[in-house]
Amino acid sequence: MSNLVLRILSAAVLAPVAICVAYLGGSSFAVFWAIAAIAVLWEWTKLVTGPGWTVAGVGYAGVMLAAPIILRSDAQLGFLAMLLLFAIVWTTDIFGYFAGRAFGGPKLMPAVSPKKTWSGAIAGALGAMIVAVLLANQFGSFNRVAIASLALLLSVMSQLGDLLESWVKRQFGAKDASHLIPGHGGVMDRLDGFWAAALVACLIGLLRGGIDAPARGLLEW
Repeated sequence: MSNLVLRILSAAVLAPVAICVAYLGGSSFAVFWAIAAIAVLWEWTKLVTGPGWTVAGVGYAGVMLAAPIILRSDAQLGFLAMLLLFAIVWTTDIFGYFAGRAFGGPKLMPAVSPKKTWSGAIAGALGAMIVAVLLANQFGSFNRVAIASLALLLSVMSQLGDLLESWVKRQFGAKDASHLIPGHGGVMDRLDGFWAAALVACLIGLLRGGIDAPARGLLEW
């Protein structure tokens, strides 16, 4: 329970900061994610051994920096794209945590993450779909089916990102990437799901909207 309290307190501080910086955009936003990427790269290099793993860490941290900046660069919908990403990842995490504890049931991938359950994964995805649609409706007339489908995809990617980081840590016998964030472990532990969701969101946005309108490419269907 004390760990849960620490998680809540840390989130209560970090979430408003992330939203505020996303609203400001520009250099403040770039510096914020540069710091996050540097912290992730530091944690990765402290965790792994071997040149191949180090190179992979550079790519991992590079995505952490580039994907949010590319999406936020869209002046029209960049802020909303970031809000939706936050909402989807955070809702997936929160609903998954509490539903998993409440309902239990079959494990999602016990060899990688023994505490995660199918009930938590499904609850997280459904919650993310509902929250994403409700949030998007506050900013305009978006295609609800498209937003819900996008939220489902990004929620699944967020959970896969979480599992990927858990797998990497297991390769090197670590429980947390570091202890920088009370209750959460390291920056990489906190942003593993966001990393994967942001990567896929950025690729979709670039493919559909190009470098000039990545957020519109992501959200307008």
